[in-house]
Amino acid sequence: MENRGLVRNVLAAIYIAFGLLHLAAPDGFMPIVPPGVPFPRAVVLVTGVCEIAGGIGLLAPATRRWAGGMLGLYALCVWPANIYQAFWHVHVAHLPDSWWYHAPRLALQPVLVWWALFAGGVVDWPFRGAHAESEGLNHGKHGRQGGPPAGRST
Repeated sequence: MENRGLVRNVLAAIYIAFGLLHLAAPDGFMPIVPPGVPFPRAVVLVTGVCEIAGGIGLLAPATRRWAGGMLGLYALCVWPANIYQAFWHVHVAHLPDSWWYHAPRLALQPVLVWWALFAGGVVDWPFRGAHAESEGLNHGKHGRQGGPPAGRST
C-alpha cells in the first residue's frame, strides 16, 4: 500500500502525543485504571513512556516491525481500561459519558491493534493483493519467496 508511510506517521504522532499527555497529566488517566491494577500512577506513567517509545520506534526502519508488534500488544492490553470506563460509568473530565463515545471507542480498539501491526509492517492484510508487488510484499503464489513448496514442482 502506497500510503503505509502516511498511516505510520499519523499513528506515530498519535502515540507520541498521547504518551506525552500521560506524562504531563497522569491524573487525568487515573480514573480509568481498573481497581485491581497495582500502582496506578506508575502504570499510567509507564504506559506514557511505552506510547512515546512505540511512536518513535515506528518512525525508525530498524525498529519499525518490533514497535508495530509491541503497540498492537499494548493496544490490546489497555482495552480493559476502556471497558472499565464504559461499563462502570467512570467519569473522566473533558470526555463524554455517553455510549455515543464508548461504543465506537470499544468497537474500534481492534482497528487500533491492526493499525499498529500494519504500520509496523507486521501484517499486510487486507492490502496484500494489487499493491503488494509495488512494495515487495508479494511472496509468489505459494506464499513464500522462491518456487513451489518443498517436494513439489510446477
